[in-house]
Parts: sequence; structure tokens; C-alpha cells
Amino acid sequence: MLISWVIALFEIQPTFQSLQPLFHSNSEDFSVTASQVNSPTIEPWLRGTHTEVPAVGRAVLHALDLALEDLTKWTAGLTDAEVHSQPHGLPSIAFHLKHIARSVDRILTYAEGNPLSGEQLAALKAEYTGEETLSELMAEVEASFSNAAGRVRELASADFDAFCGVGRKQLPTTVGGALIHVADHTQRHAGQIVTTAKVLKALRDRPL
Repeated sequence: MLISWVIALFEIQPTFQSLQPLFHSNSEDFSVTASQVNSPTIEPWLRGTHTEVPAVGRAVLHALDLALEDLTKWTAGLTDAEVHSQPHGLPSIAFHLKHIARSVDRILTYAEGNPLSGEQLAALKAEYTGEETLSELMAEVEASFSNAAGRVRELASADFDAFCGVGRKQLPTTVGGALIHVADHTQRHAGQIVTTAKVLKALRDRPL
């Protein structure tokens, strides 16, 4: 029965072209075309990079590489006003960019066994405010990822099962859990940025 279900699932998979009408009525609203989707680039985890880093740390570095590439690609062409807007009530891209940059630093701080500083807490509270340009926001992300790379390399050889307390309540996780969360949390918000960027580009000629 399971085999039959799997076969049926693959038989009904729609093509990218057939899905396009479900997301937008005019393919020109989006910068990625069907031909580009049919000619994917090789993702970071398949490029043979960071081979000197143990597997878990390497995967985190690859996740950061992919996130930066996606953020650069999908925010290209957006205006500063669009980056700070909230289409249909969605959180702004500006918020997500600041949250990505600053949360990576916070999570790694916990993984290293340290409490957050006053400066980090102030930066957390300021994630929903500000008038930064897209260029400034992307520069913050790049600086954060550059700083994180060395720290991830150090943690890649740590005891992944060692206790790691998060926040004032010292909620329990492990060094490995915190390290992996750097990757999955970053990818989660990168995905939201991609979706919001698509919405913004589709709504340019339509009222919010």
C-alpha cells in the first residue's frame, strides 16, 4: 500500500509551468523564470567546500553560504522603502535581515557557554525599528556570517552533547543543538525573506 501511494504521488507531481498560475498571473512579476528553475546551480553543500571542517560544522557553514546567496539574489532590485514595508501584514524584510544577523551571534554566544551582553540585548530590542538601507542591512548580515564562520569552526570540534543553557531561564539544549539551530533558524528566516520579496515584486503595480 505504501509503495502504491509513493508511485501515485510521483505520477501527480505538477510541472513548474502548471504551478505558475497559482502564484501569479504574470510571469514578468518575478525575476526567476522557468528556464532558470530548470537549470539549477549547484548548492553549497554539493560544492566540496569547507572540507577541513568536521561534518556538522561544515553543514552549518554551507547553510550560511546558501542563505547569503539567497538573500543577495532575492533582495536585489528592492527599494529601501519596500524592504521596510509590511505587505499584507507580513514582517518586513528589514526585520528578517536584522534578526538573521543578530540571532546567529546570540545563538553562538549560548553555544560558547556565555550569557548575552547588554549590547546584544539592546540589538535584539531594536530589530523591529530603524531606517537602514538595504545595503546597510546586507552588510550587517555579511559581517555576522563572517564572524560566525570562525566560531562555527571552533565549535565543530566541541562536545556536541555538552549542556548549553539558553536565556535567563537557562532553557536546556546542547552545544550541538545550538549549533544546528544556527543553520535551521537562519534558513527559516531566509525563506520568509524570499517569499516576502516575491510578494513585494508582484504587488508593485497593485495596491497593498
